[in-house]
Amino acid sequence: MDRSQLLKGLLDIIVLRVLETEDGYGYQILRRLRAAGFDELGDASVYGTLRRLYRAGYLSTYVQPSESGPHRKYYALTEAGRKYLHQMREAWEDVSAKMRALFDIAENGTAEKGRA
Repeated sequence: MDRSQLLKGLLDIIVLRVLETEDGYGYQILRRLRAAGFDELGDASVYGTLRRLYRAGYLSTYVQPSESGPHRKYYALTEAGRKYLHQMREAWEDVSAKMRALFDIAENGTAEKGRA
């Protein structure tokens, strides 16, 4: 199954969540995403999302020297980014609960009165 469209719709919340606890530079963020099981996310999609979230004011950036090459641009959540992530998490929890209920209905073959 091609999960790319589903993941594309969730990319903001995925990237923001990865940055919630620790700032990171592009390649490091990609490694964290892959370690979390999101191997199919393309580099260009993630970098594009970082730029878009930055332009929207949800991320800030700063530069740090690197011992192994050029300086690295780090991304950090802004207060607006934290609020946006919180809103997105609430929306995700709501939709996720509704989807679980739909799948339960389909598996049981019936709907409880008032839930369908």
